Amino acid sequence: MSCTAAFATLIAIVLAPGDDAPRPTDEPGFAPLFDGESIDGWERFGGQNPDAWKVEDSCLVMDGKGGGWVGTDRDFGDFELRLRFRIAEPGSNSGVYLRAPADTSHISRTGMEIQILDDGHPRYADIQPWQRCGSIYHVAPADPGHLEPPGAWNDLEIRAVGPRVVIVLNGRTVVDDRIDRHPELESEHTGLGREAGRIGLQCHDGRVEFRELRIRELGEG
Repeated sequence: MSCTAAFATLIAIVLAPGDDAPRPTDEPGFAPLFDGESIDGWERFGGQNPDAWKVEDSCLVMDGKGGGWVGTDRDFGDFELRLRFRIAEPGSNSGVYLRAPADTSHISRTGMEIQILDDGHPRYADIQPWQRCGSIYHVAPADPGHLEPPGAWNDLEIRAVGPRVVIVLNGRTVVDDRIDRHPELESEHTGLGREAGRIGLQCHDGRVEFRELRIRELGEG
């Protein structure tokens, strides 16, 4: 390789955005859910710790316990949701709620929860497959092994059209499920029959950071 080519390669590496650098979020058809500066457009539900949710460095941050959950101020039915998250503290536990009711009920049952969990942490050595990161909690287990370690950013895509839910974690499809094919869960998971609801973020335990949340609403099909 010539000196000129080697220098050009070095410059490209130096100037390339790092994993921590914000990425463009102006994909056609997508609208931002979080402006990076405030929780405008979001509502708080439940919780005894008002400081558990905060905005820091263009991230919506879950820090601690007892924060309940935050949800969009309007409902979504069929959609494609994209976001990035980082498990900032080992062992942290959070989730993304879909089609959730605007209340303080058990949303993983009355709506739907996509698990966010540091599932490689020793405290979770004995969890069920449906508790892995990326799973539809208590419904459909995620294919394991695609979560980045704590401190690194993860890309999460969720596509929900009617009863079909597809979850892509860091470019790999980890769940592709029809939630109407679980009749044994219908009495416990009443949310599986919901056609629309809030998008939400759960505060369970630890510290998880979210950014670049955007959504594209879809028609049926």
